Amino acid sequence: MKKTISIPGINQLALLGLQDENLKLLESEFDVKIVARGTNIILIGEDETELLQLEKVFLELISLIESGQDIAVSDVQTVVDVITSGKVQNQQKSNEQNLNNAILYTKDGVITPRTPGQVELYDSSKKNDIIFVTGPAGTGKTYLAIAIALAHLRDKLVNKIILARPAVEAGESLGFLPGDMLEKIEPYLRPLYDALFDMVIHSKLRKYMDSEIIEVVPLAYMRGRTLNNAFVILDEAQNTLPNQMKMFLTRLGMNSKSIITGDITQIDLPDRNSSGLLQIKKILKGIDGIDFIDLTDRDVLRHRLVREIIKAYDSYGKEEK
Repeated sequence: MKKTISIPGINQLALLGLQDENLKLLESEFDVKIVARGTNIILIGEDETELLQLEKVFLELISLIESGQDIAVSDVQTVVDVITSGKVQNQQKSNEQNLNNAILYTKDGVITPRTPGQVELYDSSKKNDIIFVTGPAGTGKTYLAIAIALAHLRDKLVNKIILARPAVEAGESLGFLPGDMLEKIEPYLRPLYDALFDMVIHSKLRKYMDSEIIEVVPLAYMRGRTLNNAFVILDEAQNTLPNQMKMFLTRLGMNSKSIITGDITQIDLPDRNSSGLLQIKKILKGIDGIDFIDLTDRDVLRHRLVREIIKAYDSYGKEEK
């Protein structure tokens, strides 16, 4: 059996790899002979399933190249693992096993929206410039937002990513932490760094951060800036005051997008009702290009007990009221 894939305009060195290293990897993974002839890739094999899988691998690699992404051998292996394992499924069309919902390829695999709420967030990011995402711990708000931002950077839709968090004390005092002010603030930003390290190879991330293509900053450092061609994420937004929320939203410049995430059940401000996130929906509701996504315990992807803990706290809160 034979399948032919047309690749006019595709950089064959990027597709096949230096000294055909990508091609050699694919031939070692599949019992299929691969022939590059002119603007065609010809697949020859006896097993139709393997031919179809390898065809999907090539189509996905071609799509990545067309979007401007550099492909390493590790990326090829990731695509092979994803397709042969059948792990990637569209949540809305579970009968279609494809990569339409793949957001980002990482050293640990592919990042996709895995719950109906996450699919809603991902779809909204394609249509809106500002998205507010609220939901309990474990729903993947921040993680998915960072993956979407990195995908925009990869596809050259933005030139930089800025991740911000308010440095609000949650029962601990900054004064008792060691070091200067920047060192005191760093623990508040650590969850953002952790997500980045999960998704980007360390050497590449260091390059991005040294050149300020990716910035991780306290919210207060955003004042006075105008951010053009940027993807800006505000995390833990439930701990912003109304004037801080306004300040953040008015930083956005031309061709910029933003995702604001928060959990309104975990407000650490002295006056809970002073949270800028609580009132923002009333202020901005109905504006074209702004969307609001509410994730629930059904979107929790952590330990199964986390979902039960969230439900228990919700029930307790309702009884107290």
